[in-house]
Amino acid sequence: MSYQTLKRAVNTRLEIKKSEFIAYAYPVTSREQAMFHVEQLRGEYTDACHFCWAYIVGDPDNTTSAGFDDDGEPSGTAGRPILNVLQHKLIGNVIIIVVRYFGGIKLGAGGLTRAYAGSAQAVVDEMILSPYIPMTQIQILTAFATEAQCRYVVDSLNGSIDNVAYSKQVTLTVTVAEVDIDSLKERLAMDGRVLDKP
Repeated sequence: MSYQTLKRAVNTRLEIKKSEFIAYAYPVTSREQAMFHVEQLRGEYTDACHFCWAYIVGDPDNTTSAGFDDDGEPSGTAGRPILNVLQHKLIGNVIIIVVRYFGGIKLGAGGLTRAYAGSAQAVVDEMILSPYIPMTQIQILTAFATEAQCRYVVDSLNGSIDNVAYSKQVTLTVTVAEVDIDSLKERLAMDGRVLDKP
């Protein structure tokens, strides 16, 4: 199952019955990264009432890690609706945080659920999404004479060269899409030897 990921951070603002809902979305690859963004916003909006959030690390259908928090709003009215939007849209490796300023009019449980889901949807509408491509890091051991050809092959597969070590031979540490590993091995069979990362 493929899913989408967020290319860069985005944010939106909604006003609902005088309450302000400021939604932020950030690309993340761990719970620690997700919590860093929550703390950052707490520091920025020191006078806000609530910081409700939901995140998904990995595939939204078969997530390695997901979480949400209502941050003092009635249970089930904030974090869960945000998470539901992410799961419905099949977006992974993301956190949405909604900062709320209370405007003096109570919205009730249904109104809150709609407001948080609406804020999440509004920020999703601003997202530039791209398909998630699992990457892997491997090492290529090659002769000096064939280093340039190895670099060319990695580049042609949209891979990146992370490190180069020179000794009797050249060791290139590269990152490529998992789906391109076989093609890389095939194309380098003449020029170098592919070693999986130890």
